[in-house]
Amino acid sequence: GFPRTLGQAEALDRICELDLVISLNIPFETLKDRLSARWVHPASGRVYNMDFNPPHVHGVDDLTGEPLVQREDDKPEAVAARLRKYKDAAKPVIELYKSRGILHSFSGTETNKIWPYVYTLLSSKIPPVLSDEEN
Repeated sequence: GFPRTLGQAEALDRICELDLVISLNIPFETLKDRLSARWVHPASGRVYNMDFNPPHVHGVDDLTGEPLVQREDDKPEAVAARLRKYKDAAKPVIELYKSRGILHSFSGTETNKIWPYVYTLLSSKIPPVLSDEEN
């Protein structure tokens, strides 16, 4: 997400005024498992997830047949360290937006269960776009 740090939030303040911030609260283990299951095809940048978007053949790119690799920062130990660092850096950002009354938090582990709530919030804040025929 963005902004990730207080410095980034302050820089964003200089170019626009936010009226809505969404925070997704996902359990640490869920994030670690999902990020650790990510593998990539280096030449193309195609991304696979061994849990919900696996390649047809384990460890092999679907289009080229070339081997997939796991980035160093996607290995379980690195992911755990990244998540701890993110949590520490993001805490003041979350507090800033909470103090402004613009933070909306959603918790869960599955996109299809969280999304309807996020969509309802966004729908209440953003007017619908009408086609030329409706105008």
